[in-house]
Amino acid sequence: MAPPQRDPSRSTIAGASSYLSNVSNFKIIESTLREGEQFANAFFTTEKKIEIAKALDEFGVEYLELTSPAASEQSYNDCKAIVGLGLKAKILTHIRCHMDDARLAVETGVDGLDVVIGTSSYLREFSHGKDMQYIIETATEVIKFIQSKGLEVRFSSEDSFRSDIVDLLNLYRAVDKLGVNRVGIADTVGCASPDQVAELVRTLRGVVSCDIECHFHNDTNCAIANSYAALQNGATHVDTSVLGIGERNGIPSLGGFVARMYAADKEYVKAKYDLTKLREIENLVADAVGVSVPFNNPITGYCAFTHKAGIHAKAILNNPSTYEILKPEDFGMTRYVAIGHRLTGWNAVKNRVEQLGLPLSDADCKHITAKIKNLADIRPLSLDDVDKLLRKYDEAKLADAHHAILDSIDTPDQITKM
Repeated sequence: MAPPQRDPSRSTIAGASSYLSNVSNFKIIESTLREGEQFANAFFTTEKKIEIAKALDEFGVEYLELTSPAASEQSYNDCKAIVGLGLKAKILTHIRCHMDDARLAVETGVDGLDVVIGTSSYLREFSHGKDMQYIIETATEVIKFIQSKGLEVRFSSEDSFRSDIVDLLNLYRAVDKLGVNRVGIADTVGCASPDQVAELVRTLRGVVSCDIECHFHNDTNCAIANSYAALQNGATHVDTSVLGIGERNGIPSLGGFVARMYAADKEYVKAKYDLTKLREIENLVADAVGVSVPFNNPITGYCAFTHKAGIHAKAILNNPSTYEILKPEDFGMTRYVAIGHRLTGWNAVKNRVEQLGLPLSDADCKHITAKIKNLADIRPLSLDDVDKLLRKYDEAKLADAHHAILDSIDTPDQITKM
């Protein structure tokens, strides 16, 4: 019997997903308009918030999380304005575990409230100063009030990974019995590792029957890896922000998280989200907060689909899957094979020759490649420089002067002046 065919785009190392996994069954809680407002450069006008909310809704995120209406009068008004847009995404707001905050939030017409209170010894001593019994009693009061209004409620600990595990599980068990829609864990200082996340989420999954939401900070650059580990072990919802903006180093970037999940289950992600809108959203937010999209940003960074090394370029031209786990066309992007550098290979040069429709042979391409490498030791050549060189070589070949023209060029600047 012939062996079963394997999809080459899937990992050959990762085993089958565990029965707890929600890698192919998750929801995004997009928090640019809450967590993102804590970014150092962020100041969103009402008009800009509406523009961002609409863009994220068109992309297809399931939830939008907004700054607490208790933060300021304008925050309250902005919350009501976004609720009034009639978006497909559910609108949430994030509040302290306090009745005053809850009452104010309910007035805005949101679909649900995300309630949070610190549970680590650090926050209990230096922030709100309350013990676990007080936390459970207050949480019960606030949750019951929200439920009486027919709204979704998520209850989350803050600084979960520096909290006592017994305290956490007792608290989560108590709120789960109240019928919350989700409990949340928050790596508030970004200290957790994927292994720690897996262990806590797996343990929590055995304690509660409701959904599990995760909020990971990126101080140690593990936010996306931690989000993935959480989903593998039973989490259902992940918080993101565009470009990862947020307090300090922020949280999982929407684009980076989508890239990770696309690699895990491409068809599921493509069916859920309009991936071609990602670049537009990132440019919108980058402009609003005065930053540039990083060169190495997943998917939309200008280097994301750029190939340079000769051996890579040859393989990419033959089959893009050899060096790409993400298909640029699925995101409305295109790949670029750089050829004006010392690492270039003749296959890449030949590909450009074919794009230009020049009748040059493999031997010609190899001669030109050697010249490009030589010139690129002085400085890299632009694509325009390479195209000029190819065309001049083609013209000279008609007069049997193609070798001479290569010999006559000693510096890249001579090409520019042609």
